[in-house]
Amino acid sequence: MRWPAAGETRAPYRVYEDQVLYAQEQERIFRGPVWSFLGLAAEVPAAGDYKATFVGDTPVVLTRDSAGALHCWVNRCAHRGALVCRELRGNVGANGTHTCVYHQWAYDAAGKLVGVPFRKGLGGKGGYPADFDMAGHGLQQLRVDTVGEMIFGTFDSATLPLREYLGAEHCANIERLFGRPITVLGHARQYFSGNWKLYAENSRDSYHGGLLHLFYPTFGIYRQGQRGWVHLSDNKLHQLLQVCKPADDQSIEHYQQASARKAESDAQLEAPEILRWIPELGGEISLTIHSMFPNVVLQQISNTLAVRQIQTKGLEGTELVWTFYGFADDSPALTAHRLKQHNMVGPAGFISMEDGEAVNICQQGIAGSLDATSVIECGGSSTDSMEVMGVDENGVRAFWAGYRRLMGL
Repeated sequence: MRWPAAGETRAPYRVYEDQVLYAQEQERIFRGPVWSFLGLAAEVPAAGDYKATFVGDTPVVLTRDSAGALHCWVNRCAHRGALVCRELRGNVGANGTHTCVYHQWAYDAAGKLVGVPFRKGLGGKGGYPADFDMAGHGLQQLRVDTVGEMIFGTFDSATLPLREYLGAEHCANIERLFGRPITVLGHARQYFSGNWKLYAENSRDSYHGGLLHLFYPTFGIYRQGQRGWVHLSDNKLHQLLQVCKPADDQSIEHYQQASARKAESDAQLEAPEILRWIPELGGEISLTIHSMFPNVVLQQISNTLAVRQIQTKGLEGTELVWTFYGFADDSPALTAHRLKQHNMVGPAGFISMEDGEAVNICQQGIAGSLDATSVIECGGSSTDSMEVMGVDENGVRAFWAGYRRLMGL
């Protein structure tokens, strides 16, 4: 495929509908020189804990061993290719094994093969050859590293060190949002009938925030012109979008007056306390959408803290896995506030449900239009950081710049 001569100001619709290109993405991106998000350390806190997830289409399992070390391996038995782990999460015990149900091959937390039934046969018959090497039949490994609570993995031995891949500013924001021990409050899963890159674009698109999401200006969470910025990594893969709100700015009227659109409705919230922002984490940042290539968004929307993991589900399917968290030292009142405020996000959130619909209608609209392109010209052709937000598409263009480099397009 040849990219349009206009560069990142155009994205060919073929990138969302070409099965060959999708297969290349799995190889060059998800199994290539990138770090993919796997989970939070608090999801596997104890020896024997595990979490099954995906890197692109590849099923993987994140584990913690008896020494506290983290491991990640492909969830595919070295014998006949069956899934080894069939539950989303659990604990096999500090020295337990992960056993394939098909032929009972067993692996330790590090993915090493530790048990093969009838390895030496029975009664002198059958079994495996004398030179069968247990060490040579373990599970395929990923490199694992962490920043703050976030655990990442990569298939490629040549991938840059994680902190270098993310960049100093992006690592600093992760550490800000995981500044002390956390507690996982819950999970949610959301399915889109659209290509994964449509959601990757959406999370980097500050232009739509106050236009699509009428809940923001209608109820005083965000408006165009509010102090904020969009900072892009040097490798153009990651975006940090943040908005500030003074602690004494709790009114709604001037948000409605200063916004391009607001809901034409007299609807009132039965629980207006959902809107309350309790300043925390230092400073006046009340909104953070932190998109890290290829598969995770870290969010702070008022007091709602979450990570969103993007899982590819074929050419025209995407699953978004939300993990909501708070801090271990939160008061019961603050935990209750976070839980109530989660109604703004997630699959049926007052805000987030519209992003899912945007992905769906884009995939529907581009059907059969392989040679047409999108127009990404708001803010010109720049892929640079901006010290204002909501009036450009720099982050979307930067995404395509990084994507093209990895894909060789």
